[in-house]
Amino acid sequence: MIKPHDALIYTMVMVSAADRNMSDAELQAIGRVVNHLPVFRDFDADTLPLVAQDCAKLLSRDDGLDRTLDTILVSLPEHLRETAYAIACDVAAADGRVVNEEVRLLQLLRDKLEVDRLIAAAIERGARARHQTA
Repeated sequence: MIKPHDALIYTMVMVSAADRNMSDAELQAIGRVVNHLPVFRDFDADTLPLVAQDCAKLLSRDDGLDRTLDTILVSLPEHLRETAYAIACDVAAADGRVVNEEVRLLQLLRDKLEVDRLIAAAIERGARARHQTA
């Protein structure tokens, strides 16, 4: 089990790494989330690289995806599950495209966190709207 802040960061790192290419836009989105969302108010942003490295190590295991999803689930209080899904969607949309690997990972995350489909659709639409370009 990890801290709830760490679980949220694991969620973002996992989505960013889904296509095996963590783009600059996705990394910047993670930084913005950590620096600006109230849920991270008590988080020491200097530890972000260490938490991201821990997540990458876990993901690199043979059963890394399943273990990471399970770690996130047991570490997140229920009231932060929709928050986790929302920031995952923001990271996926940050580079202007959501590839199939990210879509599949978002589906796995939604199912693991038991986010209602209608709520998930609203969260996804909000992320798409926030990251739309002219």
